[in-house]
Amino acid sequence: MRSFCLLVITITLVSSCRPYKLMRMNSNQIIYKDFRATQKKFLSKDGAIKYIDKGKGEVILLLHGVPTSSWLYRKMIDELAQNYRVIAPDMLGFGSSDSPKGYDIYSEENHAQRILDLMNSLQINSWIHVMHDAGGLWTWELLEREPKRVSKLIVLNSIIYEDGFNPPIRFKEGLLARTAMWSYRNGITTNMMLKGLFKTGLTDNQLNKEDVQGYKKPLREGKTRAMYYFFTQTCKGLPDYTEMIRKINLPTIVIWGKNDSFLEWEPQKKRVISDLNIHPKNIHLIDAKHFIQEEKPREINTFILNFLKD
Repeated sequence: MRSFCLLVITITLVSSCRPYKLMRMNSNQIIYKDFRATQKKFLSKDGAIKYIDKGKGEVILLLHGVPTSSWLYRKMIDELAQNYRVIAPDMLGFGSSDSPKGYDIYSEENHAQRILDLMNSLQINSWIHVMHDAGGLWTWELLEREPKRVSKLIVLNSIIYEDGFNPPIRFKEGLLARTAMWSYRNGITTNMMLKGLFKTGLTDNQLNKEDVQGYKKPLREGKTRAMYYFFTQTCKGLPDYTEMIRKINLPTIVIWGKNDSFLEWEPQKKRVISDLNIHPKNIHLIDAKHFIQEEKPREINTFILNFLKD
């Protein structure tokens, strides 16, 4: 496994350093500093967690993955908040939340507990749960602890099994990985990493300068410890939540970018459909890659809202 991990590091660090070809901002552009200004703060035992809390009614929790934040959902929040109360946290170590020292603090178990603590602080006993990417791991851990807290499950290109899991970055624990993470605080290296990530994770990179700012700024602020934990853990294999997943009895919808090379649907679809007992009408493969919230936000919202009406 070590040689594979080092190979992926090499690919990541030697990506082309040509500047982004950025699109112009439009009149409806969401500005990252304004987005941050609307976030509220929850003081967990491990550090401050920033989150969006918008709308009224039944609660929808939007859970991002790695290396993103609630910024990933910015194009979806307002529409969902017209009929629901939307909670979208930046997990500890991501976005504008704190990034305390240490690595085990970013384990799946600790991430899950902090979600529960946040929802407890808001006196939210049950919610509709949306997850993406590594948010799947945090979700499985949460459901293993308190399965009755989630009323409906919405799966967006999430980590479920090893089948089809091809992370763009894998690191062996140690100095090289820590150095690589430290280097992401540098503007040039950050640009290289994000360019490679979006080139592979988006069908057509239409992100403009302000869009990219929401992903770049946390890295420039040095928020890479949670990334280190995740990408070094991928060298050891994913936690196996199979037995717990098979026990889940929740209305579930899958909305998946069918061209995703990070998390492929085809190698795992039969197992996922069977284990989560998903009705065929609730499986939607869309023409997108990994970051489907960037590519198809309205289409995703339509599927979600129709699912919740049934």
